[in-house]
Amino acid sequence: MSDVGQLLRRWRTTRRMSQLELSGEAGVSTRHLSFLETGRARPTREMILRLAERLGVPLRAQNELLLAGGYAPAFAESDLEGPPLAAVLASLRDVLAGHEPYPALLVDRHWTMIDANAAVAPLLDGCAPWLLEPPVNVLRLALHPQGMAPRIGNLAEWRTHVLHRLDRQASATADPVLRELHAELDAYPGGHSPAKPDGLVVPLRFGALSFFSLTSVLGTPLDVTLSELAIEAFLPADATTAAALHGRS
Repeated sequence: MSDVGQLLRRWRTTRRMSQLELSGEAGVSTRHLSFLETGRARPTREMILRLAERLGVPLRAQNELLLAGGYAPAFAESDLEGPPLAAVLASLRDVLAGHEPYPALLVDRHWTMIDANAAVAPLLDGCAPWLLEPPVNVLRLALHPQGMAPRIGNLAEWRTHVLHRLDRQASATADPVLRELHAELDAYPGGHSPAKPDGLVVPLRFGALSFFSLTSVLGTPLDVTLSELAIEAFLPADATTAAALHGRS
């Protein structure tokens, strides 16, 4: 089995698709797909990208598939601090600032904080200084017993939500770093919430404040780095929180 064939098969099984399902989605015969996965046939560049699109493979992993097949990557991977991304990052920082007085952060694929607006700083009071030293992992900061965890009123419920989301992200991306992060966070104290939460969303109850989260990603990224950025914004879950945050501004 060729390297690219192994990777294609791994992504197909990760997505829990049969060869018949994928071949139907991609418009190829099941026999040809089987030959590609076993290395009896060599996929073209276009075929790799077609299968990757149907499988929902992230841009970074699409480049890896192309390299394994002997082709050049299709998507650039730019430096966050480099000129190509400057305009987009400036716009994303405008979004962070425009979200004030509500907290919002810009994070990468491993939950490293790239930037945050001014409303985030008051929530970090009392966190251990070492957790705030760059690179700051926002999930570790939230759930570590020396981080925000002691001030989260519904810690077990919020931990369960975060760990479930991280598990899904690790499965979707096949990223071993996220698996390691999940194992680390799961070992922290705080418990789990076996029951389904009441209400419409899982709240983050932080002291007297209550939030719900909103995740925003770029809709049509063609750069690996940009495709892995997300804004995590927190909105007031009740009138008391909204009034308190507007009172600070």
